[in-house]
Amino acid sequence: MRKVIAVFVCLFAAALVFAGGRRDSAAPSTLRFGLIGDTNSLPLILAEQQGYFEQEGVQVQLIQFNNAQERDAAIQAGQLDGVMSDLLAAAFLAAGGFDFRITSLTDGRYGIVASPQSGITSAAQLRDRRIGLSVNTVIQYTVDAQLGAIGIPMGEYETVAVPNQNIRLNMVLDGTVDAGGFPDPFLTAAVVQGAVLVSTTDSVGVMPGVILFSQRALNNRLEDVRAFYRVYYRAAQEINADPDTFRRQLVEHANFPEIVRDTFDFVTFSKPTMVPEQEIVNALDWLRRRDLLQAALSPADLIDTRAINEWLN
Repeated sequence: MRKVIAVFVCLFAAALVFAGGRRDSAAPSTLRFGLIGDTNSLPLILAEQQGYFEQEGVQVQLIQFNNAQERDAAIQAGQLDGVMSDLLAAAFLAAGGFDFRITSLTDGRYGIVASPQSGITSAAQLRDRRIGLSVNTVIQYTVDAQLGAIGIPMGEYETVAVPNQNIRLNMVLDGTVDAGGFPDPFLTAAVVQGAVLVSTTDSVGVMPGVILFSQRALNNRLEDVRAFYRVYYRAAQEINADPDTFRRQLVEHANFPEIVRDTFDFVTFSKPTMVPEQEIVNALDWLRRRDLLQAALSPADLIDTRAINEWLN
């Protein structure tokens, strides 16, 4: 627990700085939702541009962050009602006493790419190789899950800690590391520049991405959160119907690198659904094996299905 507390103390200190610039930026009736420029943000960005939130009668302020550290600092400062996140962050929040809960699964993609210089063409060749990633994060979790699925357990590849994704990408491309773990759009950017895609979370059925909302928002503004989901799914279906129409938005509004605009492989967005319980168990077990979580959490401690009940029935 000391490790978890230390992480949140640092984030909370950063959050105090962030809070000063955000506190009065939205009316109290506005749902403040945090996101990072990735696949899952696309329906929300489209919904904002098209005025779908207003049409549904809900006020939503989308706040984009450059990285997960900024996002989590905002959560700690009480500046967000909801956020695009992952299973590990959900567990850390619960262990730290913060009232955010998983309200649904998301459709983001993570994967592993091999360096063009490595000669690697399949994930099975990554045993004993150097893999760049950010340690103790969802990136390392997804790399372990993908390799574990083909019989390469933790400890049978060399971890190279590279938190900055741009630096990690360059290290993969120049052969400093044999491979690297990334989310999209970095995954696509690596392939466009010559890296070899050897595995994705889609291929092994790993689902780490989630939406979180605070219990306060769910208890006091449940109908607004349900409206948020209706808007999200409406925009997601619009993208599913003709994804190529939205390539310009990738770069102009979702902060995707220009290099991926014409080659990005859109996911098919699914209807709002809850994360399978076994996925949560797997993530909690991984954290405990790495001595990152001592709290006695169960899936029931992390989820709240009320916002998406209309899709679950």
